[in-house]
Amino acid sequence: QAQLVESGGGLVPAGGSLRLFCVAQRMITSTFNPSTLSWYRQAPGKQRELVASISVSSRTNYADSVKGRFTISRYSARKTVYLQMNKLQPEDTGVYYCHVDALSDYWGQGTKVTVSS
Repeated sequence: QAQLVESGGGLVPAGGSLRLFCVAQRMITSTFNPSTLSWYRQAPGKQRELVASISVSSRTNYADSVKGRFTISRYSARKTVYLQMNKLQPEDTGVYYCHVDALSDYWGQGTKVTVSS
C-alpha cells in the first residue's frame, strides 16, 4: 500500500526557515510522476487550506499568503516533494500535509510547524 511520509516540521522563531519533505513510499513511478503534488496546512480551529502545488510540468501555484516566501519543488526520481519555507510568520503555524492527486487521493499523516513570535 502506497503511503506519503512527511518530515521536516518543528519549532522555529518568526523570520526563520524550514524545509519540509514528503516521500511517496511504495508508490509506483507511473502513479507519482504524472500527478500534481501539493502541500496543504491546517491551523488550529481552521479548515485545511492549499499552500502550494506543482504539476507534472513543474508549473507551480501558491496561496497568496505564502507567495514570495515558500517554494515547492519535486524530485521524481526519489518520489519526493519539498516545501522550502522562508520568512516564517506565526500565522504559518499548523500541521502541513502532503497530497498526491492521482486516480486515488493520497494524504500523508502531517508534520507540525510552529512559528513563535
